[in-house]
Order: sequence, then structure tokens, then C-alpha cells
Amino acid sequence: MAGNLHLFPALLGSPTGQFRVHIIGNSGSGKACLLVTTVGKKLAAILGLPFVSLDELRWKPNWVQTPSDEYREAVRNTLDAYNQGWVVEGNSHSTLGNLVTEKATDVIWLDPPLVLYFPRLLWRTLLRLLRIEPPCSTGCEETIRETFFSRDSIILSCLMRHSVVRVRARKMMERYGLGVGRSQEDWKMRRIGGWGGQLREWLEGVRRMVGKRG
Repeated sequence: MAGNLHLFPALLGSPTGQFRVHIIGNSGSGKACLLVTTVGKKLAAILGLPFVSLDELRWKPNWVQTPSDEYREAVRNTLDAYNQGWVVEGNSHSTLGNLVTEKATDVIWLDPPLVLYFPRLLWRTLLRLLRIEPPCSTGCEETIRETFFSRDSIILSCLMRHSVVRVRARKMMERYGLGVGRSQEDWKMRRIGGWGGQLREWLEGVRRMVGKRG
């Protein structure tokens, strides 16, 4: 899919020039992947748009999960409030379905090798344990017990769900994938894999696009 970076604009946007970008990645759990969050914030800054973390809407203090109906309503209201555009990061497909994807003008699937992003996940988790890195949502601090000795461990979940998330994203590509989706009118999704080169090239393409618009 690397060729798609050259065959299509960096971001499609809407006919009225708005960008609603959904960034997904192989986080391995409902807690956001470091790479996805970093890229999401960087993209939002480039576009001058609000950044929305699904984790912050999903988790209440002390890891209390927002009820599904309330969560979906919160996501829907947040997206509607930012009617000039947004950048949303996170998966939550099992709860939200295609809610965010259907509203998005662009879906970006970050798919680096596990051996690339897993060490970054370990490092971020360590920083959160030391309270150097902020938690994924206010009041949701990482603990040693949860991180290393729990079935809810982000580390264990990342390893176990890596393939699951990839299978789901590939299924999405069958419908939404640029140049490969079943219907051209649904094309909006691109995969960015590799060791970082594709991602840097794509972000630079976004910067050039914004510069021309400005």
C-alpha cells in the first residue's frame, strides 16, 4: 500500500475542505498506542484542529469504564461539537462500531512491526509507572500489579491482540481502502506500515498540502 502515498493526496478531506481524521493502530487494547497518540497530536497541530482521545472519553478515574451507551453518546456529541473538523485517535470498534469511521473523511491505519512499537509501549508504561508520563485518562494511573500481574495488563494485551487488530483493520481496508476498497465512493483509508519512512513521508505530504492551502 505504500504506492497509495503517491497516487492520492495525503488527506482527502470533504468537498467543503474540512478534515475529519480517524487514526487507528495496533494498540493491542482499549488503551491508546503511543505511536497513534503521538501521530494524532502531531497531525492535529499541523491541521490546526482539535485532538480527541477516545481513551479520555472511555475511562473515568480509577479505571472505571464509561457505560457503552453513555460512551457512544459522548463520542457522538464530541464529534458534532467540533463541526469544523477533528483528529480522533483510538480503536474501540467493539463498542463504537463504525461511528467514528463513518463520520471521518480519512482513516489512517498505523501498522508498524510489533518489534518496533512494543519497546515504545514498554518505555511509555515505565514512564507512567514513574508518574513522568501522564495517564491515558485523568485519574487512571498505571500500577505495577496491573501492568505485570493482571489479565488486564497492557503489555499482555498488546502481544495477544496484535494479530486480532490487524485482521480487523484489513477487513476495513476491503471496504474503505484507497484503491482497493469495493466501492470507490467509500475510499478513505490508507495503511502506513514499515519502520518509519512511510510515516515521515506521509506527514511531510500533509505539511505541503496545508502550506499550499494557506
